[in-house]
Amino acid sequence: MASRNNPSIPKRFGWLGRIFRIGLFAAILGLIALIVAVAIAYSSLPSYSELKSSPNGQMIRVHAIDGTVLVSIGPSYGQWLSIDQIPDTMKTAMVAVEDRRFRSHPGVDPIGIVRSIQVRLTSGTWRQGGSTITQQLARNVFLTNNKTWTRKIREIVLALAIERKFSKDQVLELYLNKVYFGGGAYGVDAASRKFFGHPANALSLGEASIIAGLVKAPSNYSPSADASAAVGRAQVVLGIMRDHGDITAKQAEDAAPESVALAPEPKQNSVRYFTDWALPQLDTMIDESSEPIEVWTTLDLNMQRQADDSIRANTPQGAQGALVALDRDGAVRAMVGGKDYVASIYNRATQAVRQPGSAFKLFVYLAALEAGHTPADMMVDEPVDIQGWKPRNSSRKFSGEINLRTAFAYSVNTIAAKLGAEVGTSAIADMARRFGISTPINTHPSMVLGTSDVRLIDMTRAFASVSGNGVAVAPYGILKVTTGAGKLLYEHQSDTSHVLVSPQVAAEMIDLLQTAVNTGTARAAQIGRPVAGKTGTTSSNKDGWFLGFSSGLTTGVWMGKDNADSIPGLQGGRAPAQAFAQFMKVAVTKRPIEQFQTQVTLPEWQLEPDEQAYFGNVDEGQFVDENGAPIDRGADSQSPDSDRQPDVQAPAELNQKWIDGVLSRNQDHRNPDDEQDQPSRPNQ
Repeated sequence: MASRNNPSIPKRFGWLGRIFRIGLFAAILGLIALIVAVAIAYSSLPSYSELKSSPNGQMIRVHAIDGTVLVSIGPSYGQWLSIDQIPDTMKTAMVAVEDRRFRSHPGVDPIGIVRSIQVRLTSGTWRQGGSTITQQLARNVFLTNNKTWTRKIREIVLALAIERKFSKDQVLELYLNKVYFGGGAYGVDAASRKFFGHPANALSLGEASIIAGLVKAPSNYSPSADASAAVGRAQVVLGIMRDHGDITAKQAEDAAPESVALAPEPKQNSVRYFTDWALPQLDTMIDESSEPIEVWTTLDLNMQRQADDSIRANTPQGAQGALVALDRDGAVRAMVGGKDYVASIYNRATQAVRQPGSAFKLFVYLAALEAGHTPADMMVDEPVDIQGWKPRNSSRKFSGEINLRTAFAYSVNTIAAKLGAEVGTSAIADMARRFGISTPINTHPSMVLGTSDVRLIDMTRAFASVSGNGVAVAPYGILKVTTGAGKLLYEHQSDTSHVLVSPQVAAEMIDLLQTAVNTGTARAAQIGRPVAGKTGTTSSNKDGWFLGFSSGLTTGVWMGKDNADSIPGLQGGRAPAQAFAQFMKVAVTKRPIEQFQTQVTLPEWQLEPDEQAYFGNVDEGQFVDENGAPIDRGADSQSPDSDRQPDVQAPAELNQKWIDGVLSRNQDHRNPDDEQDQPSRPNQ
């Protein structure tokens, strides 16, 4: 009776009623808004055939010059399989582990959402997802993986619309052909081919359980990355299928995912050094695009294979080797950045910076020739003191008056030092930069002996520019870029307008370089046709170089250890020159023989016996500190190879007259009567 007289009770029910009515009204409005949103999403959805053909991301296919596909980067797609072609075990496994109530919910699973929220409230983190297969399809095709409430609401709306527009089988078919399984593989067929080496229509139960387990975390459960994690996840999938009656306990046991044979990973050969260098350049060539593109490169697969074999066959044990081959327009025909790409992706052809030794004399002599010297000019090989730096010849001897051709051929350090002092080290540094050296160059007097670090690709570029008669050569690797449909997005245009030195200077430099090869510093580089080039060996045999050209192809070779330790016996005229010859003999075999303006043929008995400087020892002028200042190793110091007996008995003195005779030049030094036979030079 007292309750009837209590005015608070009706008042309380009145407030509850209002709240209920407001909530009911809000729910009706929300439902109407949801229906409208779903209707709008429904009308904007692509057709089923459009969804089948739309890509999941940008795929880049990289071609060699002959059209062969070198590598495919980005998403890979297998064959589209209809729902009837996909094995029942695959469909059952996916539904069991990802969306148990797939056949009964309208695109969103309220039970799954409630359970996900409950786990979130008890654990404090989102440990269990509530997304259905349809929601995942909506997210993969139309949305991103950003964890925001806005994205989640859009995902729910799209999932409801998808279920209204497509049948359950169509949704499952789209999902199984588009979901990401890791390793760039989209769809069950791509995943099956990647991980097991066969199409998805032949998947066993064990294989299907591994693939189904990947969707939760493709990178964590990838069988190629972590086989034990993949097997563990597959056991979870099989357990769920068994618990729900999809398979028997005996079938789960017989599936044995731990015994499934995985397809071997494709070999990552040296082609990847080239693609790793070339592909980042796409950002400057084309606008960002999501459609598949075809990249056509300059790489010659036959040359690349030969380059790989040459480096592996000739590089000393424990050392690394690199090779770059440029065609006359700068096209990269071969690039090897190391002996094994799988063991080390570090590209020593484009990234490593090392001292070039006497190979740097290219710029010393170019500067001297441009300043007015000629190969026939006479200089005196004698003790030199330049600001306290006293370069020495390895022989500890001096040969008196010789011409520049002889000095270059025999790699005489005192003459290089004199030239540096005369033309100026700044002029030499400028010449090196002019020819494409991109690394810092010191201007200490000892720089003439190659004490500044350089890159192999830059040095090869410089020699290619000399081969091109002084016209700048810029290395490039991409010929053109097209869409998958063939629309041209980019095409390379070579620029031959940048002249670095006059043709006369380039011709005289080629004269010197050819003489250097034929007089023996790099006789191992001879290939039975005219070759011009230069060796380089640094102190303690840390680096060996050979760079040269023949028949329009320029090749640079470097060998050494990554930690710059000494390698006994490593000299530019040995392993690097041998690798150069082995590569070039095959690379230019189908090219016509091209003669240089000066043809040089020397008998074997007169070849210079040493590999770097005359009389058999490595140039010791390379010992400098980090500032380029000389380090005095003592008058009696010997190179690591000083006890080695030369292959050919060293001559008692530089045979100036003999070289002049072989070159058919007048042996009387600078006879005024013969100057009319010298080619005219432009005013300097």
